[in-house]
Amino acid sequence: MTIKRIDVGPRMSDIVIHGNTVYLAGQVGEGATVTEQCRSALAEVDALLAKAGTNKSKVLQTIIYLSDMSTFGEMNAVWEAWVDPANTPARATSEAKLATPDYKVEFIVTAAI
Repeated sequence: MTIKRIDVGPRMSDIVIHGNTVYLAGQVGEGATVTEQCRSALAEVDALLAKAGTNKSKVLQTIIYLSDMSTFGEMNAVWEAWVDPANTPARATSEAKLATPDYKVEFIVTAAI
């Protein structure tokens, strides 16, 4: 199977496609709150999935990192408004120290084409 990389940088690619599977680099958003960062990051997920030729209805798995697990409900409110309710993916959420203190949430998405 071929491997296609899109938006390749010195440390990572934004998108890697292997066969019919799309892997996105971790996505963080802009804003001061978890809600704002979730909305921003998930909008970027939508854009990257479209660039790869797929969409959120084909998301297979999402791993979500929160800098503070007390914001789980806030993140879920945005997630539930975004996710395709007929095609919810496998999902895991955990607390982690993110790349900078400004980041409150990060999404790692795997999807089918």
